[in-house]
Amino acid sequence: MPFLPISLKEMQEYGWECPDFIIVTGDSYVDHPSFGTAIISRVLEAEGYRVCIIPQPRCDADYMRFGKPRLAFLINGGNIDSMVAHYTAAKKRRSDDAYTAGGKSGSRPDRAVIVYSNAIRRLFGDVNIAIGGLEASLRRFAHYDYWDDTVRPSILVDSKADILMYGMGEKHIVEIANRLNNGEKISELTDIKGTCYLVKKSDYVPTSVRECPSFEAVSQKSEKGREKYAEACRIQMLEQDAVRGKRVIQQHGDMILVQNPPMPPLTEAEMDRVYSLPFMRDYHPKYEALGGVPGIEEVKFSIIHNRGCFGACNFCSLAFHQGRQISCRSHKSVIEEAKKITQMPDFKGYIHDVGGPTANFRMPSCKAQLKKGLCADKKCLAPKMCPAVEVDHSDYLELLRELRRLPKVKKVFVRSGIRFDYLIADKNEEFFKELVEHHVSGQLKVAPEHCSSAVLKRMGKPNFEVYERFRKRFYELSKSANKKQFLVPYLMSSHPGSTLKDAIELSLFLKKENLHPEQVQDFYPTPGTASTCMFYTGIDPTTMEKVYVPRTPEEKAEQRALLQYYKPENKKIVLTALRKAGRSDLIGTGKNCLAKPENSFKAQKPKKKTIRNIHKPKKK
Repeated sequence: MPFLPISLKEMQEYGWECPDFIIVTGDSYVDHPSFGTAIISRVLEAEGYRVCIIPQPRCDADYMRFGKPRLAFLINGGNIDSMVAHYTAAKKRRSDDAYTAGGKSGSRPDRAVIVYSNAIRRLFGDVNIAIGGLEASLRRFAHYDYWDDTVRPSILVDSKADILMYGMGEKHIVEIANRLNNGEKISELTDIKGTCYLVKKSDYVPTSVRECPSFEAVSQKSEKGREKYAEACRIQMLEQDAVRGKRVIQQHGDMILVQNPPMPPLTEAEMDRVYSLPFMRDYHPKYEALGGVPGIEEVKFSIIHNRGCFGACNFCSLAFHQGRQISCRSHKSVIEEAKKITQMPDFKGYIHDVGGPTANFRMPSCKAQLKKGLCADKKCLAPKMCPAVEVDHSDYLELLRELRRLPKVKKVFVRSGIRFDYLIADKNEEFFKELVEHHVSGQLKVAPEHCSSAVLKRMGKPNFEVYERFRKRFYELSKSANKKQFLVPYLMSSHPGSTLKDAIELSLFLKKENLHPEQVQDFYPTPGTASTCMFYTGIDPTTMEKVYVPRTPEEKAEQRALLQYYKPENKKIVLTALRKAGRSDLIGTGKNCLAKPENSFKAQKPKKKTIRNIHKPKKK
C-alpha cells in the first residue's frame, strides 16, 4: 500500500479532486504505528475517507496545497510536544529534532498546534478544525506553561479550533468523521467522549458536572491563585477515568470549556484492527535525500503490545493522556507484526523491543477497576502496592516465547519501561528468570528515579527498598544464567520535594554503588502532570500538602552537579552545595567524601575502572 499523499501531484495520482480530511502535523511524515499521524490517517482511510497530509508547513502555500478539505482539518503538534522538542529543561534551544527529516531542529514552530490552527483559520475562514495529539491533549484545560512561566488558557481558546480530542484518538476521529459526513455541524458534536469544546456562557445548559476553578482564578499570580490551580489540577486528575469519570467544566471569561468523560480504551479486537492497517513502516521517500527521519530508528524493529499505565508516576503525563487502564493486543496480532518485521530487507534477526508505556503490564491492576474504574484516591503501586493488585506475567511471558520461536528471529529484547516493583512482587519467578536469560541486551533500563523517601513520595514511586530487592535479585539471576549484565537506572534531579539534603543522599548512594551516570535528567515541568502542578504551586495536588520546590537555576545546577560529583568541572558547584547544606564533612579525601578541598588540584577519578551509567555488582 503506498504512502498517503503529501503533495498535490500525489493526490492527483490517487485520482482525487479533493480530500475529505487534511492532517497537519509538526513531524515529518512517517507511516509507522508508533506515529500518531500514521495511525489516525490509516484509521480514516480504512473507514473509506480520503486523507492527505501536510507535514511541517512553513508558509501559506503549504497550507493551501490541497485546497479546502470536504470535512475538516485535523491538527497535531507531532509525536512529542513542540516545546519539549525545541527546548531542554534549562530552556536552552535544542539543535536536533528526531522527528524531522535530517534530524535538525527548526522545521516546526513553537506551540505548533496554535500556530497551525490560527493559520488555517486565517486562510480558510469557517472551515472545520479539530486538534489532537499529545500537545493538545495535555493543554486542554488552563495550564502552567514553564517556558512563559505563566498560566495559559486552554489550547482551544488560543488555537481557535472547533473541537479537541484528548487521549488516543482512534474512536474519537471515526465518530467525528461519520457524523460530519452525515451532515451534522461540528458545533453540534458536543456529546462525543474524549473531546472538549467551548460554549458561550449564555448558551450553556447546566448538567451534572465537576467544575474546576476558572481560568481567571487559577491564573492569578498569588497564593490564592496557586491554591486554586492545585484544586483544579486535582479535579482534572480524579475524573480522568473511562469508567467513573464525569464531565468537567472550566470557565474562561464569557466562555465555558467542557470536557466530556474519557473515551473507553480500545478493546483487544479494536486494537488488533488498528495495528493490522497497511502501514509502510518507514518515512516518506522524499526524505531520503535528507538522510531520513532519525525517530524511525528507535521503533523500526520494535512492537507496541499495550497501552495505558496504572503506575501513574506524578511526573509522567501518560495517565492524563492514555489513562491508567491497560489495553492490549492479542498474541496473534503481535506475531503477525513480528512476521512483517522479519521480512524487511534490513532486518538482522533482532526485535529491539516488545513493550509500551510499561512493558510488563498485560492485564488490569485488579478486577474491580473494570466495573468501578481505578481508585480516585490512591495509586495501585505506590507508596506501597495495593493488596488488590493482581500480579501475573504469564501472558506476557508466553507472548515473548512465541516471538522467540519465529523463523529468522535471533533475539527478542525488552527495553521500554519494565516496572520493577510489579516484577519483584510476582511470586512466580519464571518471567524474571527468562527476562534475564533471553531478553536483556547487556543492559536493562529501569527507573528508581531517586533514593530519598521524601522525594519518591512526591514522585508517586515506591520506596527505595523495593528497588534494592529487585537489583539484588537481578544480579543473582544474571550470575546464575552466566550473564554479565547491568542495570541502567534513570535518575532525576530537582524534582519537587527534593532538597539539597536529598540530592546529597542520592550522591552518597551513587558513590557507594560505584555509579557514574553520564547524563542526569533535570525535572522538566511539562503540561498535564501532577509534578508540574507542584512545581508551579508548591502544593501536591494528590494530597493538597505543601511541597518544597527547588526553583532557582543555582539550586537546580547544584542538585544536578551532586549526582555527577566525580566530574572535575562540577567540583566548585559541589563544594558550594555541600557547605550550603552543612555537609562539610563530605569534603576531603575519605572514602565517603564527595569532593576534595579547593587546594587539591589533582583531578578526582574513580578508584576503579567503571562502566558509565551502569550498576556494577559488589564483590563479596
